[in-house]
Amino acid sequence: MKTVTYHRVSTDEELKGILSLQEQNLKDVLSADDKSKEGFVTLKHSYDMLKRMNDKCAHCIAKYDDTVVGYALSMLQDFKKDIPLLVPMFTEIDNALSEKHINLNYLAMGQICIDKQYRGQGIFRGLYNFMKDELSLEYDALITEVDVLNTRSSQAHKAVGFEVLKNYSSNNQNWELIIWNWK
Repeated sequence: MKTVTYHRVSTDEELKGILSLQEQNLKDVLSADDKSKEGFVTLKHSYDMLKRMNDKCAHCIAKYDDTVVGYALSMLQDFKKDIPLLVPMFTEIDNALSEKHINLNYLAMGQICIDKQYRGQGIFRGLYNFMKDELSLEYDALITEVDVLNTRSSQAHKAVGFEVLKNYSSNNQNWELIIWNWK
């Protein structure tokens, strides 16, 4: 019996698998019902940006056979000005940590997505646990944001261990800035 395995991205085919899965789950291509029930991803990455991010800190993926069925993107602070939609997130992270007098070497989680056919099988939690195992010696925490309308994603993140750092608005959306402290 085949099982889902977890890896760090090491091939162009895996990067293309991420982009294919991302394309199927973009907020703009899903019905309102699917967005409500299944969640969605907001940002569409270019191959070049995804590869540049991966070259600095390899993304985590879940595979079944040779197919990418889930991904969690690693985004170093080096990229905080490279994706316009994410600039406000990094600004809010810096402000929130400063206000709370927290000094962390954090990693931003650029996006997580599980293939619709593989949801409900623990892959979301498995990816995050794999990410923590792989990266917690280097980083103190993982920080990301979730669109407040994406209640499925918000609940799933909190179930893994994320906590709300703050709420804010940017780009005509309301966001929960969330942190998973690994120390």
